Amino acid sequence: MLLTIIPKLPMRDKAASKQFYIQGLGFSELGDYGDYLLLKKEAIELHLFEFSGLNPFENDGQVYIRTTEIEALYQNLMDRKIPIHPNGSLENKAWGQKEFSLLDPDHNLLTFGENL
Repeated sequence: MLLTIIPKLPMRDKAASKQFYIQGLGFSELGDYGDYLLLKKEAIELHLFEFSGLNPFENDGQVYIRTTEIEALYQNLMDRKIPIHPNGSLENKAWGQKEFSLLDPDHNLLTFGENL
């Protein structure tokens, strides 16, 4: 049996989410169903659902994305001026991961990690 986890994240503004994920992070659109957006990049699939009443400063949405070549990914995002989370700079963690984090327009936390 194959199990797949697909995170669902809230979004207030579909246009802002598309700009961040598609233009900013290089995701492609799998489907746009009005209040539901499907995005994909390599083996990552994200589902975003409309939540117009979301207070981004009270949003607990988060995703952990395992990657390789994290330093190149981090540098690419820095070069393209994608804001890194204020407390999420690239660093080695005690639990054996090298990680950094971003916040999307709705303050969903995206953490990228690579095994040390």
